[in-house]
Amino acid sequence: MSSTSVVSVISSFAISAVLGPVVIPFLRKLKAGQNIRDDGPKSHLKKAGTPTMGGILILLSVVATSLMFVEKYPKIIPILFLTFGFGLIGFLDDYIKVVLHRSMGLRAWQKMAGQLLITGIFAYYLQYYTNISLAMRVPFLPGKFLDFGAWNVPVLFFIVLGTVNGTNFTDGLDGLAASVTVIVAVFFSVVAIGTGSGIEPITCAVAGALMGFLLFNVYPASVFMGDTGSLALGGFVAASAYLLQLPLFIAIVGLVYLLEVLSVILQVSYFKLSGGKRILRMAPLHHHFELCGFSETRIVAAFSILTAIMGLVAFLGLS
Repeated sequence: MSSTSVVSVISSFAISAVLGPVVIPFLRKLKAGQNIRDDGPKSHLKKAGTPTMGGILILLSVVATSLMFVEKYPKIIPILFLTFGFGLIGFLDDYIKVVLHRSMGLRAWQKMAGQLLITGIFAYYLQYYTNISLAMRVPFLPGKFLDFGAWNVPVLFFIVLGTVNGTNFTDGLDGLAASVTVIVAVFFSVVAIGTGSGIEPITCAVAGALMGFLLFNVYPASVFMGDTGSLALGGFVAASAYLLQLPLFIAIVGLVYLLEVLSVILQVSYFKLSGGKRILRMAPLHHHFELCGFSETRIVAAFSILTAIMGLVAFLGLS
């Protein structure tokens, strides 16, 4: 591991860990407490009032650390943009909901418009300001790339928005989204360092920031990341994958995100088609396991282990 990678991890971790005791009390003073769903698992009712918007810790740590290296490593710019851009959308949504006490937050069309705009700028930058190809490396087929030609940009929109929303659905248990994503960030960091891609400062910064954030987010959490954090992390995962030409690998190393999205799609679709019946006890998937009697810590551990295993599978897919 290069000295840059080590400094990125340590710096981002330190910023996140130090800011936690400052930001969390401030969020409490804002009364930025999490609203708990009445139809959700009853065990979550005790979490009402726990500060959310903790994703600010992640964003500040990643941005501050990345800016230390951006001049020498310009390839981190599009990743930083997509991470911060989606984080900003999440922050606005959180702020409206929990600080201004408007339960809807951003309207659906406003959130989608913002996501489309951020993704469009990202796609334009990749195409006209970098030499990064939108062709995607095919897992387990060395030297093979999937190129959709004129459809590359629409596919990019689909992958970015799908990844962002998958990460958002994963944020539902103490430490779940952070634990899963820190493993994904480590995977991207190892690949970035091994290939000399030049994006390791930000992938390592995200890993460090999440480790610092987990000090306050593991069960029982003293702060939640909110959409501020989950949308930012989704942007990070999608952008890193594209800079490494590994979007297809998101379905492997980010299998948990995919399962969470599919569980919601299947639940809603079956509910409508069957006239009110359900496949799962509750969606997203982690809530189904909760209602089956599994503890939060066990679910987080299982999903994290699954992500680690799939990370190893993804490494095999690179060879």
